[in-house]
Amino acid sequence: MVDVGIVGASGYTGLELIKMLLIHPRFNLKYLATTSGDTLIEKIHPSLVDVISFPVEKASIESVVEHCELVFLALPHKASMGFAKELINQGVKVVDLSADYRLDLETYEKHYCEHEDREHLDDAVYGLIEYYREELKEAKLVAGPGCYPTATLLGILPFIPYLDHKSPLFVDAKSGVSGAGKKLSETTHFVTVNDNIFAYNPLKHRHAPEIAQKIEKIHGVKMNVNFVPHLIPATRGELVSVYATLKEDIEPLEILKEFYKDDIFIRIREKPVDIKSTAGTHFCDIFAMKNGNGLFVNSAIDNLLRGASSQALVSANLMCGFSEELGIPTISYLP
Repeated sequence: MVDVGIVGASGYTGLELIKMLLIHPRFNLKYLATTSGDTLIEKIHPSLVDVISFPVEKASIESVVEHCELVFLALPHKASMGFAKELINQGVKVVDLSADYRLDLETYEKHYCEHEDREHLDDAVYGLIEYYREELKEAKLVAGPGCYPTATLLGILPFIPYLDHKSPLFVDAKSGVSGAGKKLSETTHFVTVNDNIFAYNPLKHRHAPEIAQKIEKIHGVKMNVNFVPHLIPATRGELVSVYATLKEDIEPLEILKEFYKDDIFIRIREKPVDIKSTAGTHFCDIFAMKNGNGLFVNSAIDNLLRGASSQALVSANLMCGFSEELGIPTISYLP
């Protein structure tokens, strides 16, 4: 058994991690913390009443080191790096769900803030399992991908060698409201979201450089990524449509089937995908078709699971030498 903890247990991704860790056969949940602490987890998440009663502490480096061999940081961007740098130096493995270790220094500081942990930034392994599986087995620090980049990259990466790299990628992405986190804002208010759909931060969203950077890192080509996210009136789920220009004739579904033939959590679909089929699971469903040299790639994930918490748990499995699928949800109990 490996003792693990969560810093940032009060959020949606923290709750998803708790639910999975409670039934995980090799991880022992020993520590829960928030930035305020001094409560019980069932008071924060009423769905856990009569399931677990567990104290929630105010997060401290000393307590994490005392209780945990590995910790999940489910904290907002800019908050994780302060914890991570100290924990890594004291031998605790870290899976960070924020953006703090996803990007190179220049790109991060351009889109977020000054980075506090330049020492470990280059050591972080990007937690996109299908592309960094072997690196994750040796990792001490994992940077959990963003939910939008996860769905986008899993869909488009197999096709990069066949694309006209001078033509831009257009990414139309739609996410449930839980992707915005618990903190209420005008755009996530029920009256705004209900019976509504709208784009936000079009062409300026900071996931665009994350997508572009990983395409370059994995395939060695630079592409212009035009990314437009939308908020939809759903609690969870994410649907991404990518439009690209082919430079050669291919059969898109055959490319996908061959590329992901050994990946148990990628499902290649024969028709366009939907968010209900992946909600509550770790699966990513992908469909693709072409019209002449125009390529359409369609992918769906659960933004809280494959886009955050279950992807973090798979990374932790690999870091600790466990089977990739251990404790990972494949059957949804959502309606």
